[in-house]
Amino acid sequence: MSEVVLYERRGPVALVTMNRPRYRNAQNSAMTYALDDAFSRAVDDPEVAVIVLAGAGDHFSAGHDIGTPERDADTSFERRAVQWWDHTSRAGADRRYAREMEVYLGMCRRWREIPKPSIAMVQGACIAGGLMLAWVCDLIVAAEDAFFADPVLRMGIPGVEYFAHPWVLGPRMAKEVLFTGERFGARRAYEIGMVNQVVPRADLESATLALAERVAGMPAFGLALAKRAVNLCEDQMGMRSGMDAVFGLHHVAHSHNAEVSADPLAGMDAEAMKKAAR
Repeated sequence: MSEVVLYERRGPVALVTMNRPRYRNAQNSAMTYALDDAFSRAVDDPEVAVIVLAGAGDHFSAGHDIGTPERDADTSFERRAVQWWDHTSRAGADRRYAREMEVYLGMCRRWREIPKPSIAMVQGACIAGGLMLAWVCDLIVAAEDAFFADPVLRMGIPGVEYFAHPWVLGPRMAKEVLFTGERFGARRAYEIGMVNQVVPRADLESATLALAERVAGMPAFGLALAKRAVNLCEDQMGMRSGMDAVFGLHHVAHSHNAEVSADPLAGMDAEAMKKAAR
């Protein structure tokens, strides 16, 4: 089996690449913990100034792994994101809540708050959990073929676990994206301020690395302070507390689904979700 995350140094830039192209870089726990290792490695390397997050193949990420042969939701990993117990020994809502607090909400918050700037390099699909990975990055460069969606309302769930929608999309666009579940393209993402640049697919890597190198030329401590300053202001605008509240609603929805249908995903398997985001 190939590595699920690749790590490469390019001068002052650490290129971190999700490497499950066969499954459109769907995020199983192995990938999530490998991403955490890669980000930690980049933070600890004094020669790295900027981190670029990429996805191998045609797509950035199709979201959480809900149906590949390597789905590992029942596997125990060493917990590093939050103070919580191992989900694999628990039952019912406790089991899902513990895992998602660690692997999704907890990990994403860790990555948003690392002191080095990060840039998402997005092509093709950036769906549901893929949005979470792009949104934790400070900047986003998108190829013209990139498209975005959060279709989880089709599961009766009000949005992905890292609920940044109102802050990165604005309230009305957030409602449109959630209420319809439909995809929107790179150009619209740029118009609403969700992405920083839209470039031809052939230029995606060069444009992203050029931006990373410009950022890398700034003082490292100044970058860390500026990043923290903006993040603190977002949190003062309610992002962190809002996300905590919506995480609870997210799990109410899972529990409701399990009660009325015996399926916390309301019968929406990977193929159904793929069709829903078309």
